[in-house]
Amino acid sequence: MARRLLTIGECMVELMQAEGDLLRKGYAGDSFNTAYYARRFLPADWSVDYLTAVGTDTVSDDMLAFMESTGVDTHLIHRIEGRSPGLYMIHLKDGERSFSYWRSTSAAKLLADDADHLRKAVETAGIIVFSGITLAILAENAVETLLSELRRAKAEDKLVVFDPNIRPRLWDDGQRMLDTISAGARASNLVMPSFEDEATHFGDADIAATIARYRGLGVGNLVVKDGANGVTLSFKGQETVFVPTVRVEKVVDTTSAGDSFNGAFLARYAVNGDARAAAEFAARAAASVIQHHGALIAADKLPAA
Repeated sequence: MARRLLTIGECMVELMQAEGDLLRKGYAGDSFNTAYYARRFLPADWSVDYLTAVGTDTVSDDMLAFMESTGVDTHLIHRIEGRSPGLYMIHLKDGERSFSYWRSTSAAKLLADDADHLRKAVETAGIIVFSGITLAILAENAVETLLSELRRAKAEDKLVVFDPNIRPRLWDDGQRMLDTISAGARASNLVMPSFEDEATHFGDADIAATIARYRGLGVGNLVVKDGANGVTLSFKGQETVFVPTVRVEKVVDTTSAGDSFNGAFLARYAVNGDARAAAEFAARAAASVIQHHGALIAADKLPAA
């Protein structure tokens, strides 16, 4: 396997609450968050690349500079005149978050418009990660362009990883959302869903039903996250395994809990191929993240790699 992890999606400007009714600026988005945490935990001989699109404005300049400062490679990122990054604001109540979004001119909506560039990016990677949000922001023809390349990668035995991350407000049609999420799963050989999302939108009665449905779509490996209730692993040829969460006395901010789990899991799994050990480590990483504000926390607040 090529020692290169590629994440595909949208990074946005993040505004979060600070003291004195002020706002603090950051940069985040589910796919970039995963890249950030994977970079924290992967060995130095692995590359972590991010594929998106940004504008040519100062905000885009600052975002790229931030990405590069984290060690995430930006050479695949398109710059599009007249576009800019999207923006969102986090609202917190008792550690739970809600969001307001401004993304009508987001450059990331055009990330799959250059099919040749997309193919070259996927061909060089050993692990490719995308999400339901990646699919939600793209035009229908661009979704098919992306999924076509991911199906090709799956056929070549690359590790194609999908977090459905279902966000109904990003979709104009509920059935198209479900159909597209299912198509994303078919293009993948590892799916990492949140059971709460799956139960709400697909009507799954329990985690076993979620596993069975994705198995029916041709997914060989599953990591089903169930918040504080733990994680269930179902990998082809292995028995189903349950991994508990790490108890946290005070939850400060659940932003990026699932993304940090994904990044930490993939970093460990890429190196040792042990799904259970990877999930146990990822649970510790996510527990650290939810004890601090914001999507991306400093390396010194995370468990040792």
